[in-house]
Amino acid sequence: MRDIFHEELESITADHLKMTALVRDAIESATKALLNTDLQLAEKVIADDLEIDRIQHALDERTINIMARQQPVASDLRRLVSSLRISADLERMGDLANHIAKLARMRYPNKAVPAELLEVITEMGSAASRIVEKMAVVLEFRDTNRALEIDSDDDEMDILQRRLIATLLSSDWNNSVEAAVDMAFASRYYERFSDHAVSIAQRVYYTETGEFAPKS
Repeated sequence: MRDIFHEELESITADHLKMTALVRDAIESATKALLNTDLQLAEKVIADDLEIDRIQHALDERTINIMARQQPVASDLRRLVSSLRISADLERMGDLANHIAKLARMRYPNKAVPAELLEVITEMGSAASRIVEKMAVVLEFRDTNRALEIDSDDDEMDILQRRLIATLLSSDWNNSVEAAVDMAFASRYYERFSDHAVSIAQRVYYTETGEFAPKS
């Protein structure tokens, strides 16, 4: 019975990794769509978000079923409860990539990103990709050291967001209010994407150690 139980736990991790791969593709594609005014790519991100939702719903149902059948305790219970939180965070990360893609679609055929912000949006997209790649390693290998690193990586995203907002508030800003609102939302989506990765890393740390991760 214990062998079957642990196989079920591993299948949960496999689905988390599947969701993570989809989320990574979504944020990278959404960033490209936003920067390159790529309507087809934006539409793909929006459509593919349904698959992330589907996996989450099936995974949560399976996790609850396992909890009811196996009545786990201690570290196994922590892992199953954390699974529900992790899948919710991953689903939300997919939603945030979806929102970025919708910004690109909404402004098509016009460019959504003003020239002054191309560099910082590119950097935010790259930072998001790096964070989700590290998050995949944390999930697959239950790596508590890298889990702690993600909190520090999130600081980079916060700095980029402040840089973008400073540009919007600068007296040199010559673009429309509409563009400013779009970019403020985009920066918030990237920042929240990173925050959810931090939450996942903290959940893995807690599952493996029984303690909450120290704040950086």
